[in-house]
Amino acid sequence: MTKFPVPTSLSWWILPFFVTIAHVANSMPARCQMADPPNFVMIIADDQAWTDYGFMGHPHIKTPRLDRLARESLVFPRGYVPSSLCCPSLATMVTGLYPHQHGITGNDPPLPAGVQGLGAALGDSHFLAQSAEMDNLIQKVPTLPRMLAERGYLTFQTGKWWHGSFAQGGFTHGMTHGDPKRGGRHGDAGLTIGREGLQPIRDFLAEAERAGKPFFIWYAPFLPHQPHNPPERFLRHYRDKTDSTYTAKYWAMCEWFDETCGQLLDLLAEKNSAKNTMVLFVCDNGWIQLPNASGYAPRSKRSPYEGGVRTPIMIRWPGHVQPQRCDHLASSIDLAPTILQACGLQPTELMRGMNLLDNQAVAARQQIFGEVYLHNAKDIHDPAANLMYRWCLFGNWKLIVPDPANVPDARIELYNLKSDPHEKNNLVDQELDLSEGLLQQIDEHWDYERCGR
Repeated sequence: MTKFPVPTSLSWWILPFFVTIAHVANSMPARCQMADPPNFVMIIADDQAWTDYGFMGHPHIKTPRLDRLARESLVFPRGYVPSSLCCPSLATMVTGLYPHQHGITGNDPPLPAGVQGLGAALGDSHFLAQSAEMDNLIQKVPTLPRMLAERGYLTFQTGKWWHGSFAQGGFTHGMTHGDPKRGGRHGDAGLTIGREGLQPIRDFLAEAERAGKPFFIWYAPFLPHQPHNPPERFLRHYRDKTDSTYTAKYWAMCEWFDETCGQLLDLLAEKNSAKNTMVLFVCDNGWIQLPNASGYAPRSKRSPYEGGVRTPIMIRWPGHVQPQRCDHLASSIDLAPTILQACGLQPTELMRGMNLLDNQAVAARQQIFGEVYLHNAKDIHDPAANLMYRWCLFGNWKLIVPDPANVPDARIELYNLKSDPHEKNNLVDQELDLSEGLLQQIDEHWDYERCGR
């Protein structure tokens, strides 16, 4: 990849980056034993733009339950996921590692030669064998469920899950079987959660209560993800708000998802668990609905632009978290360290995120990073072979670096998100020193230890 020299004049802003890393390391609390460890519920939206919530200012989409959650939470409107494709994004949430660290970069292995489309590939034995190898990657790195087992947690997987059965991720309970002979892929039976009610979660909560155990719930429903087939009771709210049937259906799906989130929060209240439960909210990647087709716009899902990687992040923990909006940067790599430290566990050495409840560390942060990959990996064991873009946020500046092998005609892009939130005006030529400095930071981030690879 192209590397530019870094002018010595940039030392005034590069130095604070290293100061921030040292501050975060020193601010992590020592491990403690808690008599009543908190429960955790991670709510993960699926294919929803960062703008498409009432609390984020959308003029039409109704999300009353998530709006209420926002009023009760620490909200990061400038939250991000490193990668804008569901499988690597979700793997980052459950491990606290960047994709180039955990090694899970695409949704699927390479399509067999001469095969067009996933349906045909699922009948190919070599493709299925490589899919199984990808599933096994999650067993080579620490995961939240495995680490929470140290504190005696029961853990429950529902919804989207790409890595074989729930047990491969370390969950004690789950819905996804992952058996390709039974159509197991990216969630299988787990994808019914939300769309067909929450009874499995109700049953799990009852089991945790009987066992007297703290719990962790992974709620990643297939919502508002396609198929966009909302109930009429939601769709009727939007038919007169847009000329596009596709847009109306997508907006209705967002409201349907919101309703299921409310049902989950009500379950916690019903079980008297809400006060001692940390609820975390994030979306796996963005989605900008095409008005004239059933699909997404180019600068949303699978892109390095705001429409692909930005998401609100929220944390509700009554009695521990002061509800407020925080304009500092946050990332989904921060969720695992936040959860672990809340129950007295330390993040692993490779985790580069921070505890989002550490106000000083959050305020001191200047940069976050990301990386976007091919949908189908070229090489399931080499993240670099599958790379499309690396990106970095430094305050309001965003640098996007294409990989010449997989995006050969693209240029490096630099945007000032404060003055250009829609990333229309590429300033890389006008801000060459800044661009070169950020590129070096991206290279150093990329070269960080990759779990032995």
